[in-house]
Amino acid sequence: MPEWTHIVFRSLGALVVLFIMARILGKKQISQLTFFEYVMGITLGELAGFISTDLEAHYTHGLIAMLVWFTIPFLLELLTLKSIKLRHLLEGKERVVIKEGKVLENNLKKERLTADELLEQLRAKSVFNLADVEFAAMETNGDLSILLKKDKQPLTPSDMNMKKVTEVAPQTVIIDGKIMDEPLATIGLSRGWLRTELEKIGVSVDNVFLGQVDAYQQLYVDLFDDKLQVPAPQGKALLLATLKKSQADLELFAIATRSPAAKAMYETNSAALQQVISDLRPILNG
Repeated sequence: MPEWTHIVFRSLGALVVLFIMARILGKKQISQLTFFEYVMGITLGELAGFISTDLEAHYTHGLIAMLVWFTIPFLLELLTLKSIKLRHLLEGKERVVIKEGKVLENNLKKERLTADELLEQLRAKSVFNLADVEFAAMETNGDLSILLKKDKQPLTPSDMNMKKVTEVAPQTVIIDGKIMDEPLATIGLSRGWLRTELEKIGVSVDNVFLGQVDAYQQLYVDLFDDKLQVPAPQGKALLLATLKKSQADLELFAIATRSPAAKAMYETNSAALQQVISDLRPILNG
């Protein structure tokens, strides 16, 4: 058998083993590497490349070496779930680099982080003024966590005494011009409803690159033909306008009627509908 076929089979075998090991170790290995995991990843890759191309080396011995480099980190990871001290030993601890708006130079030196690198990390977090930062810490994965000063933090609905609305993830119902039946069924809609909505905006399903339906059954589409302009969904705006008109009609009825009982009924219902509008405004204006 030619040498290149040996290399192919050895490489495929090493790739399968490496893939299985990576799957067992979990997604953390590709998202947040600690120092130990970084070294382990490099070594496993080197071993896989070595046993794939070195035809004189014993293939089984290479697999055993990979198994050792997999087993020890896997067992240590299980132990770190139960031991804080071991976790700090292997993964390190976060280190505060800015506290109460002041840079801690000694901690920067311990992290071997220069002033330029600190500013670079801040800019990566969209913070361009050091004076805006109240607290910052270097995490074990090398990422910088930042807390802005109170007056520099973005406004939230609670700051403005607005009721927060729980958002529901939209469902993608069209991909590459093809209707996705499962997402449609998830939100209780049919192909007939979808085709009707497409007809309203004058678009064929074949021209839709992506189509999504939100929790309020509004259809958003992105077309293959970018020159075509698609009107924005108006469902929520129309509902809000209808509610306002109904509330205004009730007020007019209350003014026009001569019956005290009818007047009281109209005023009560008008006030109730106004409260409904106030409660729904954060949703319908979104």
